[in-house]
Amino acid sequence: MPRLTVNNEAIEYRLDPATPLLWALRDASNLTGAKYGCGTGSCGACTVDIDGRAVRSCRVTLSQVEGSFVTTVEGLSRDRAHPVQAALLAGNVVQCGFCIPGIVMAAAVLIKNDRDPSEAKIRQTITNICRCGIYPRLVEAIQRAARAARGDETLPATTRPGIDPAEAARSIPALSPR
Repeated sequence: MPRLTVNNEAIEYRLDPATPLLWALRDASNLTGAKYGCGTGSCGACTVDIDGRAVRSCRVTLSQVEGSFVTTVEGLSRDRAHPVQAALLAGNVVQCGFCIPGIVMAAAVLIKNDRDPSEAKIRQTITNICRCGIYPRLVEAIQRAARAARGDETLPATTRPGIDPAEAARSIPALSPR
């Protein structure tokens, strides 16, 4: 039985070792932040942090990640306080949200490994596909997240998960119900 650590919790999956990590996370652990997009690793919707690397979880099996430390978007920050999450919300980058968990994880790994990524480095590293076309705002948001992670900038507080939409609109006007 494959054993790994997911979001700081030791887990032994009673699944076929050839099972893609994405399905173990989604179906066995109920961690649905990583999304199934293409199944080929091209879109990046399933990106997670494995031992400090941004990895497309649809392309690795449980046997390949046995003994690894895996962080999903749920384990990054439950209150959306991670600098990448806060910067994407502050910059109104998020649209439909399907690709966002993968982008957040890829960006979080990037700024963990490069505290001051250039625009070129961000464009080279964040290859996730977004059908909403958030790319123009994404680079600035990731640079802003890096500044916040370094302590050079303070980002506005984000709303808590499960908050009433009317209450959320008071702190983040873009969330105003229409």
